[in-house]
Amino acid sequence: MRNSIGTNVVLTLFGESHGPAVGAVIDGLAAGIPVDQDFIASQLSKRRPKGPVDTARREKDQYQILSGVFNGRTTGAPLCIIIPNEDVRSADYEATKSLARPSHADYVAQVKYGGFQDYRGGGHFSGRVTAAIVAAGAVAIKALEAKGIRIGTHILECGGVRDTDFNDLGSPESADLLESFVKAVNEKDFPVVEDIEEAITARILEAKSDSDSIGGMIQTAVTGLEPGLGEPWFDSLEGVLSKALFSIGGIKGVEFGSGFGFARMKGSEANDSFCMIDGKVRSLTNHNGGINGGISNGMPVVFNCAVKPTPSIAKEQRTVDFLKGQDAPLCLKGRHDPAIVRRICIVVSSLVAIVLCDVLASSRGTDYLK
Repeated sequence: MRNSIGTNVVLTLFGESHGPAVGAVIDGLAAGIPVDQDFIASQLSKRRPKGPVDTARREKDQYQILSGVFNGRTTGAPLCIIIPNEDVRSADYEATKSLARPSHADYVAQVKYGGFQDYRGGGHFSGRVTAAIVAAGAVAIKALEAKGIRIGTHILECGGVRDTDFNDLGSPESADLLESFVKAVNEKDFPVVEDIEEAITARILEAKSDSDSIGGMIQTAVTGLEPGLGEPWFDSLEGVLSKALFSIGGIKGVEFGSGFGFARMKGSEANDSFCMIDGKVRSLTNHNGGINGGISNGMPVVFNCAVKPTPSIAKEQRTVDFLKGQDAPLCLKGRHDPAIVRRICIVVSSLVAIVLCDVLASSRGTDYLK
């Protein structure tokens, strides 16, 4: 397994869904960065299940920082955070441990690791591990905010219900409005701009009542990012962000700016014309999502992620018993989210923050975030 990402600021994940704990180590953070433990707790709360549209598994996420922080600031040593697993029901997985759950990693993990993997709750492939990303990301988010960089992720679409599109706020005149929307979604447990929480919830509960699940699309905006970040060809800003985003199990598609919409546009429609505003180069539109040639251009970095429906559903499905080598029916039990579009938003923002800290440290020096 490769469980680390980054060059100068390196994130390493560890733990399994039903093991003693999950956790993260961040190595390479500059010394002296403030660490707000109340903020870490509040970020974990945004990921935590809360209502009928979330899993019934209820973890307290009472995290502990084991190293790398002293007197409220980073020391420069590796920062290690662990989050205990307490609300586990491993017995739910015994009867189906050799049945490949459709769209899960069970079969491929069996092939790759030869049966030595922890199958309980998905083991190291479980979304539970993303709690560690959120805890670590909280430190990175605060470091970026001190540099005027803010990240916000919201539910763009779920069940046919659509929120405000950040791509529509690409003009310089909309900069303040976009900034206010980023701030607004960061203050919500249900991250949407418009008054559509009830409508989305209804779509999710409709799928749940039919023993099914539902997917959606989320959207992230990064404001305040300076131009010149990214290392073409193969470490372009889109590339390093996408690599991180695709490590999250529920993400199956990423598009920057107008993304696949470019296929239906003319050059005159797609091009972002440049202008000077207050002595800075800006563009009149932001179809390219703040990136040209793999390098940030000073406009907000905007991208969408396609989130697949939760694979664990209560409907009977066809699968195989990979130990017996035969077809088998699958009737899942346990506690599962009918949709993860709400909870995955904070995970994406947190991982993006860690990646951007690494990009900035690589480009501006490791002490830039101090």
